[in-house]
Amino acid sequence: MNGSAIWAIAMLVIRELCRRKDIYVLFILTTVITLGFGAVNFFNDDQIVRYLKEICLALIWLSSIVIAVMTGARQIPDELERKTIFPLLAKPVSRADVILGKYLGSWLACGVALLVFYLFFGIISATREEAFQIVSCIQAMTMHWFMLSVLIAMTMLGSLVFVAVSSNATIMLISVAGILTILRHLNTVALQQPEPMQTVFYALYFALPHLEFYDMRDLIVHSWPPLSFGVILLAFLYAAFYTALFLVAACQMFKRRSIR
Repeated sequence: MNGSAIWAIAMLVIRELCRRKDIYVLFILTTVITLGFGAVNFFNDDQIVRYLKEICLALIWLSSIVIAVMTGARQIPDELERKTIFPLLAKPVSRADVILGKYLGSWLACGVALLVFYLFFGIISATREEAFQIVSCIQAMTMHWFMLSVLIAMTMLGSLVFVAVSSNATIMLISVAGILTILRHLNTVALQQPEPMQTVFYALYFALPHLEFYDMRDLIVHSWPPLSFGVILLAFLYAAFYTALFLVAACQMFKRRSIR
């Protein structure tokens, strides 16, 4: 494993993402909604303000998921299509270095985008609320970033399984939507199923990554107390486990793949 090569590849990914228009379009869209929230006086009605904050945060989540999936899905297929993978591997760079460098660059780039989204949201919210909880906002952003780590690693693994970028991105977006909305209820559904479906549902419930654990939007919207350090640490370890699992699988698949 070549640390300098991994870092160099990561910097290339960040520069490439900065040249794409995806992130700017999504940020402008989020900015319009957020400015709409900040520019209107709602007669100090907390319920309306909370409702609009939920919309803004939901848009941030949607934008970040799209950015993470599209960024992760493009990395290896684009290199193969442009044939730039050959000069890259001609250097003292292993295939595992390429996977890790692409992942790190994608995760850091998404982290920068996430910081911009939350910073802008925080500034607007702070101007409209008497007691804006900056600690809770930072924690929500951190948990969100942990979730994106798992999503990017999972998407990069998918890019080695599915041929087309569009197919991989579509499958990943549908999978994330299912995990965020259905997976949390799968154990309850399993109780109502006969065997062997009950065992299958339980296996899926415990095997798949619970990305909904990282959704801390309510922490900001309802001004709940900040999370303890122990909860943040456990969330980090959980995300690190699944990220490593997907990256190891991606590295093994890429090593065995024939490149032409």
